Parts: sequence; structure tokens; C-alpha cells
Amino acid sequence: MSAERPSLPPVRLHSEAELARDALAAPLLARAVRLARWAGPGTRVGAGGELVEAQLPAAAEHLGLDADEDGAAYASEAWRLAVDTGLLDVEDPADSEDGEGGPDGGESEGTVTVGENLALLTGGSPQDVLAIWLDGLEAVYADATAPAFDDFADLVNEDGSIDFDALDWDPEAEAEFLDGVLGNLYLLTVSEAGPGEDPLPLPALAASVIVPDDMGEPTDDVLEQVSEAMMRLDDQFRVLEPIGIVEYRPLDESLLIEADEDGTPSADEDDVTRYGLVKLTPLGLYGIRARMLDAGVDAPAVGDLAEKGAEELLAGIAYYPEDLARAEIQLWLGHHGSTGAVTAARELLSASRGSDAGAPLRRLHCQQALALAGAEAEPAVRAVLDDPELGGLARVWLAERGAADVPAPSESMIFWLAVDTIAAQLDADGDLDELQGLVEGLAGQHSGFFDEVWRVDHPGTAEVLEAMGRLHSDKKAAKEARKAAFKARSRKSG
Repeated sequence: MSAERPSLPPVRLHSEAELARDALAAPLLARAVRLARWAGPGTRVGAGGELVEAQLPAAAEHLGLDADEDGAAYASEAWRLAVDTGLLDVEDPADSEDGEGGPDGGESEGTVTVGENLALLTGGSPQDVLAIWLDGLEAVYADATAPAFDDFADLVNEDGSIDFDALDWDPEAEAEFLDGVLGNLYLLTVSEAGPGEDPLPLPALAASVIVPDDMGEPTDDVLEQVSEAMMRLDDQFRVLEPIGIVEYRPLDESLLIEADEDGTPSADEDDVTRYGLVKLTPLGLYGIRARMLDAGVDAPAVGDLAEKGAEELLAGIAYYPEDLARAEIQLWLGHHGSTGAVTAARELLSASRGSDAGAPLRRLHCQQALALAGAEAEPAVRAVLDDPELGGLARVWLAERGAADVPAPSESMIFWLAVDTIAAQLDADGDLDELQGLVEGLAGQHSGFFDEVWRVDHPGTAEVLEAMGRLHSDKKAAKEARKAAFKARSRKSG
């Protein structure tokens, strides 16, 4: 079973219980819950399900906010989320029996009742909570990509229709831009070369989606695009932060006062933090991954393979970082522990056989998995001592545990294992210095190594010897490796 590289590195997510607690603590969802519990038969809503303006001060006061314009805006935002996530059910006035106007004879008003999802947030499972939170994330995401305008009245035509052209807004382009930014932020967060636990400066994130990879020094036009992207992202992250997916330190507004005539913030190379800092939260990693999976993106997570077969496990972890591969193996062994270590070891050994291109790497990870399986796996390991592909691996495993009565390997098995080990490391794209040390160590352990190894009946012999010729620091040994590679190719073709 040949392994394919995932498009994204694997992520280690928090448990669903921890993520559900984070979701309930997200400021926007917490406010939405409080308003859903506050709403009653006398609560007045507009035709679109929004809380009528006259009730916004009371809603803000219930949330502990000032009954001013900002408090009303926060209350309105929380109310919309409560409706969007099913915490509240709103009946449109057109669907009511009388369809009469509001209490003041004005525009018709709807009625509101508690939605079934409100009870799920307190009495449901973590999965129920996260499903509701994901609905909320989608609603907030739509708000973040919505057009901004100073005066809605300017967009209304004489006939009452909306002049969408005046918005200069492309919804698909806006969503694609934010998807790209959040995708890059996710990749940088889970990548070993990323910032780790540290937040990312907003200019760097904006540049990651604007500046071409092959561009050396960005042009003035590109730098202006980066500045414009920063301004968009500053607005969008302010909208996204309350739902709990990011921790965001906003752009320092004093920079805007010093802005250039084109409206972009002025440069301050001494303090990049003034331009904003953003970091995905554990809940954000979960949410963005969920959106990517819905879009068909391969975004693996530790634990995905725990219930799979051994073939899928070894293929799936082929290109995982060592610590995450170990974590995935431990989960797999824990899930398959009910069948016993011997059965699990047999499945792993069977899955690691093969002469395809991915087989050496499978055997390398099989050896890692057997190391975690413990001494109980010994009967299964001893059963493959005479296997031409697994016998060397089995002897190494037994020797590392000080097992008795381990038969000495034949010379051909030693050479075959050496070729298989280097082939696996080449496929894994590991550290070059470590690989060079492995190459020189294996070649140095056996006198006349290159005189014999080219005869090894392994599908990767020639490629391994060519790599040894490139990597070996001793010129004479490197030349011998290249000559041996030529002999191996000639033998294979003959």
C-alpha cells in the first residue's frame, strides 16, 4: 500500500470535551445563550427575526453592557447568533395567524420561542455543543466576509431595490481571500517550521497570500496590496475573535492617523506588533479543520487512524513527524489492545510486507510501532525470523530487548536490511546530517560493503547506492558507491 503525502501536516487537537468547554466560553456564543434564556413571550422581533431597536437597550443591560450604541450593537450581534444557531426560533409575522402590525401599529413583528438547541448546550454531548458552535462559526464567517458600507440608504434605488453594483463586492472573492488567509494560518500553526505557540504578525500573514513565492524583493505595488490586505484582515479578525477561533491583538489605530495619502498605515519597523498579532486557538484549529474537511481538503489529525486497519495506519503515518506518528501508534495500539499485543503485532508485520516504493517506510514505522507494543509482542516477532523481508527487523527488535536465543543473521540479510533502512529514510525526507551519518555508519560497519551490497535483491538497491554516493563525505567511498550503483542497475536490467 503506497503512501501519499497529505496536503497538510497532521494536527493534534484537544479532546472534544475540552473543545466544547472552549466553545461555551466563547464570548459571542455565551452572550447568545444568555439572550436566549432572557427572551420571553413579550420579546419583540422584526420581520427578519432581528430584535427590535426599542428592546436593544434592555438586552444590552441583561448582558452587562452599557445601554449605548456599542452595547446595542453587541446585543444585536448576539441575538442574531442565537437565531442562526437554533437557540431561538422566530416565527415570521407573515406566517402568523393574524398578520397584524406591531403594538404601535407599525411594521409587523414576529414571535420568538426557545429553540431545541438551547437545551443541547447544557444537556447534550460535546459533539452536540461543537455542532452548534460550528453553525455559529459559519454565521460569523458570513459576517466577516460581508460588505462594509457607511450609509445603507445610499445603496437603495428609487424603486426600493438594492444597488449591489455600488457595493463593489464580490462574495466569492471575499470568501476565497479569507479562506486562503485562514488556511495559511492553519498551515503555519501546525507546521514544524511555523511560529508554534507564538502569535503571527499580521503583515506576515497578509504577505503569505499576496506575495508570490518566487518573488525576491516585493514591488511597491505588491507592498500596497499587502497593506490593503492588512486593513481587511484587521476588520475580519475583529469579527471572528468573539466566536473563539483566534486570539487577536488589533492593528494600532494610531498608525492610521499617521497613514499615507493612499490610506495605508505608515511603517514602523521597530515594533511590528503595532500592526496586529493573530493566533489560532485550539478551538480555531478544530473549526478551520472542520471547514477544510467539508471543502474536501486532506487535513489529518492525530486519532484519525485509531480505528483503521494496520495497512491504513502504516500508510497514513508515513510522513508524520516522529512525535505525532508515535502518538497515532499509541492510540491505534490502545484501540486494538482488546485483541492482544500478539494479534496487533501480527497485523503490523503483515501490513509492512511488500516490494512497492512505500514498503521500506512502512517497515520503518512498523518497527517503531512494535517498540511501543512492548514485550508481549515477542511471539509474533519470533514468527517472522525466517521471513526475508522481516527477519532482519525481527532480530533488531529482539536484540534491543535482550531476548535470548536470537539466531545470527546471514550476511545477505544484513545487507538487505541496510538497503531497506536507507531506502526508508530517503523516502521520509529526514534530516540530511542524520541521513549522512546513517549512510557512513552502515558502510563503515562492514569491510568491502560496496563490493557486496550491489548484489542485494531489493527493488531500491540502485537508488540507495546512488544516494550513498551523493551523501558519503569520503570521496573514495562515494566513488565506490557510484560504481556499485552502476553494477546494481546492470544486474537488474540483465
